[in-house]
Amino acid sequence: MADKRSRVNWRGYLPAIVTPFSDDGALDPQRLGAYLEWLLAEGMHGLVIGGTTGEWTSLSPAERRDLFSLVGAQMKGRLPIIAGCTSFTPQDSIELARHARDCGFDGILLTPPPYVRPSEEELFRFYKTVSDANVLPICVYNWPPGTGIDMPPELLARIAGLDGVVALKQSTGRLDLFVKTFFMLRETVRIFGFAMDEHGLTLLNGAGGDGTMGAGGVLGRDQPDFYNHLWAGNLDAARACGAKDRMILDQWYTPDLVGRFGSGPAVLKAAFAALGMPVGGVRAPLIDVDAHGRAQVEATLRQAGKL
Repeated sequence: MADKRSRVNWRGYLPAIVTPFSDDGALDPQRLGAYLEWLLAEGMHGLVIGGTTGEWTSLSPAERRDLFSLVGAQMKGRLPIIAGCTSFTPQDSIELARHARDCGFDGILLTPPPYVRPSEEELFRFYKTVSDANVLPICVYNWPPGTGIDMPPELLARIAGLDGVVALKQSTGRLDLFVKTFFMLRETVRIFGFAMDEHGLTLLNGAGGDGTMGAGGVLGRDQPDFYNHLWAGNLDAARACGAKDRMILDQWYTPDLVGRFGSGPAVLKAAFAALGMPVGGVRAPLIDVDAHGRAQVEATLRQAGKL
């Protein structure tokens, strides 16, 4: 059990990417391919596919499989790729994980089943069932805004003890719970969710830690460079990169990571449009950011030196 961290090489900045759609709302392989190559060229340390930011909730099961097939064919072996396999049942997550494995993915990201708010014992059994299937390494995702559940550190420790669990993305809105979870589990599994601010930098530099997943890679190289500079010992350069990431979080999202003027995917897709990266709009029930929101997105990108 103690060597679970070494089973995967995940670390640094792994954006949870958007899913590009065509102008008529279909999954767009060409736009996806161009976006993936841009992310690779900008130095991302890995990619998370088909998560919340990737609008998995509006993808059909066939489209989720198609998305994994397209990404795997283009990116496997070039950098770590992690498949968002959140579902309402463990069997559905296992089936998605099997497809991701066959497509060359390195692991899966898995939140608690949304909407139904399982008990702690039900949550443990959910993750145990997926772990026991032994398909791909699992990154557990504690995502209170999307699931309505903020899993306590003690439950996360129990889940982290499962053999198939190698990582945790801790997205609690409470810094005290993040820190407690980190020190409880940092030697057991890889820990993601560090903010690119002074709190995160202090923890990462002084006590270790593995990385950050999120934000679609919208700032390009500045986001992975936060970690590249940190690893090289250049903390001032890391702070400068982190300040830009904090800028988009503070200006585009609430402290609970809910979009201020649109959903998370809609805000990021508006940003990519402003940057000249066509990824299409969002699918219903989400709606695209309006003109006022687009102006705020563009103002932030100018402030960050991206426009």
